[in-house]
Parts: sequence; C-alpha cells; structure tokens
Amino acid sequence: MLKDITIGQYYPSNSVIHKLDSRIKLIATFVFMMSLFIINKFWPYAIVLSSLVFVVKLSSIPMKYILKGIKPLRWIILFTFVINIFFLPGDVIWSIGFMTITRQGIEQAIFMAARLVLLVVGTSILTLTTSPIELTDGIERLLNPFRKIGLPVHELAMMMTIALRFIPTLLDETDKIMKAQMSRGADFESNNMVNRAKNLVPLLVPLFVSAFRRADELAMAMEARCYRGGYNRTKMKEAVITKFDYIASGIQVIYLVIIIATRFM
Repeated sequence: MLKDITIGQYYPSNSVIHKLDSRIKLIATFVFMMSLFIINKFWPYAIVLSSLVFVVKLSSIPMKYILKGIKPLRWIILFTFVINIFFLPGDVIWSIGFMTITRQGIEQAIFMAARLVLLVVGTSILTLTTSPIELTDGIERLLNPFRKIGLPVHELAMMMTIALRFIPTLLDETDKIMKAQMSRGADFESNNMVNRAKNLVPLLVPLFVSAFRRADELAMAMEARCYRGGYNRTKMKEAVITKFDYIASGIQVIYLVIIIATRFM
C-alpha cells in the first residue's frame, strides 16, 4: 500500500503540462481546489472531471499510476461516505434504530466522496509534473511580494518542498523497515488491533531515527555548501512565461468563470 502513494513523487516526461511554468501550475491547482468547494450541484462535476481527464492526457502520465494514489485513502473516503449517509438529517428514506438514511445524506455523501477523489488526483498532478526545484522556485516567486513585510519567502518555500519530497523517501524507508521486521516475526496484518498496535513500536522507532538522521545529513550538506537562505541568491535558469503559459492562464480563467456560473444556475 505504501508504494501506491503518489503525492510528493515526480514523474519525468516531456509533455506540455511538464513544460508549463511552475507558477501557472500552482495557481491552476489552487483554482481547481477552489472550484471543488464552489460546486453545489451534481452536473458541474462532469465539467471538473472532463477537465481533469484532459489535463491527465496532456501530461502523458498513465491514468492507472494517478488513480493508484487514491487506494491508500479508500478507508477515509468510505468513512466520510458512511458518516454523511447515516447521520445527516433530512428527508428520511430508510430508518432502523439510531441509523437513518436521508435523501440529503445520500447527496452529501456522494458530494464528499467525489470531492475527496478529485482533490487527491488534482493535487497529485502538480507534484507529478513539477520537479522539486521548479516547485520551490514557483512557491518563492508567488510569495515574493510578502518579502517586503519580512516574511522569509525562500526559507518557507524550501521547507515546504523538502517536506513534500521527504514523503516518498520516508515511505521507502518504512517499507524496508516493515519487511525487515516481518522477517523477524512481526505481524502488521493481524486482525487483532492490540497486536498490530504493539508491532508498530518496532516500526516507528527506527523510522523516526532514520528521519532525524536524514534531516541531520541534509542540514550538514547544506551547511557544507555555505547555504545561507535566499540572501543574494541567483538562479541558473530564470523562469520565462511562454505563450503556452498564457494559453493555460486563459483556460483557467474560462474554467473558473464556468464553474462560478454553475453556482447560480
């Protein structure tokens, strides 16, 4: 299951989406996330879904690779679905004991499940199509106006990117530790919750030790290279907005206008 998590990983390719400026992709991701919370009807989800499929096709990333990122979250999605379908008041369709299914509960459960799936897939595309360096530069440039009020923009962008990139590293480390502990008799798949909780101790302790060790090695490597934050730093490759970025920005505006319009229809 750990190998199914795609958030924080980069999928190298030469697609149109990969070539877009990181700032445009960050803004597009924010617009996409915002649109999911604007929608209050079922049919606009067809617009969101078709837009997402179109972007995935342009990114040249296999759909199976993107969809497998939903697998680790299936229990959270199922839990959210059940909570909404059984405990939301409204027009009663079926009732037994303290559990009641309402029409509003079914609608809200479908809304929330679809919203979570689209949110995971949409945000995964950002990290899958943007390298860590580009992501750091994009966040730094978008937050650059806040530098005037004393916000450490470069350091903040660097920390966010490092935290994001540590996800696949820690997952690989967790997988190795689990296999090592299972070879010693540890049971991580038992139905007994108490035994599973006890077996997590020999997993979490070496994982935290490994995380601290990697963080210390990273800090030493940055210090050895005389890293002093964003002060007087220059870029080897300056980001340039191309015509494709302008086209993508125009499509974002049209998409957002359509989504907002559906709110009032």
